[in-house]
Amino acid sequence: MLHSLFKLAAETSSDARRRLLHAVTDLFFYDPEPTGMSKHHYGEIALRALPHLDAEARQGYADEVAAEPNLPRSVANALAGDAESTVARLVLRLSPVLTDRDLAAIALNQSQDHLSAIAERVRISESVTDILVERGDNGVLKTVGGNEGAEFSEEGFDLLLQRGRKDTAIPRTVAIRSDLSEGRAERVMRMLAELGADDDLELRPANEAASIARLARKQRLEVNRLAKDIKEKTRAIDDVLIMLAEEDRAYHLAQIIAKASNIGTEQALRALLRRDVSGIALACRALDVGFPAFAAILGLRARRLMFADKDIEENLRHYAQIDMTAAERGMRFIRMKAKVA
Repeated sequence: MLHSLFKLAAETSSDARRRLLHAVTDLFFYDPEPTGMSKHHYGEIALRALPHLDAEARQGYADEVAAEPNLPRSVANALAGDAESTVARLVLRLSPVLTDRDLAAIALNQSQDHLSAIAERVRISESVTDILVERGDNGVLKTVGGNEGAEFSEEGFDLLLQRGRKDTAIPRTVAIRSDLSEGRAERVMRMLAELGADDDLELRPANEAASIARLARKQRLEVNRLAKDIKEKTRAIDDVLIMLAEEDRAYHLAQIIAKASNIGTEQALRALLRRDVSGIALACRALDVGFPAFAAILGLRARRLMFADKDIEENLRHYAQIDMTAAERGMRFIRMKAKVA
């Protein structure tokens, strides 16, 4: 192995650099707790190799490491700030390494596609959301407005509604959030009612918007009730997961898995939507989730991450090979590590 790495390091072609980077990446992530020195050395190798790779190779590497918690921050920033949004997309959406300052800098200087990816993150702080609302196009505004993990300052929320006057899909998206305070919900409903009075706008009646908001709150209560039913064993977790997966309710599905596994919703959602299936497979195996339910979850992932059917079949085969005891042990370690952090 070492001889092969030295041989690759001596070559200067793009393909050799790509193979070297992937080989070193496999070695680096084999250790679940790398030292600071090994992180530094790996980061140096990655940063030197990336400029020699074409966009397709950089995207392949970025997609592979996007959700890795041990990825050096310097490498995460290089990928997230790549001028090609296809390279940056998954890193911006999933990386737990990027700080609010990193995301803010990228949101201030990069394209709308970069902003759109940031708007899909599981959690977005007020400072980053403010920039998205100020710089984002209507697509970004609709995404961040409907993202229940996005926190809004009063100024940011006001600006979002103000910009929503030119595209009524924006306040409609905000209206269906289940986490709106009473004050903010009233402001959105007033705005929808006001815009609905204009015959030039193709807007549903305000009472319909209000019913949409009620539906969102109803779904939040439904998830809490489902989680309680699972805990009390009056409803099978497999049935709940299949229902939520088929309805493409990724956030609610992650909430159920998080409650059942005693982990954070953000942690569960990140595992659900990262390209590497091992995290969500481990959680589901520890909960003794059956194959039809896990297949439904893989179907949701395929739709969201654009996987092929053959990937679903392969992931199901790997799922069958996971030992239940080992999965439970792995989840206990994850919970313990989360408490220490």
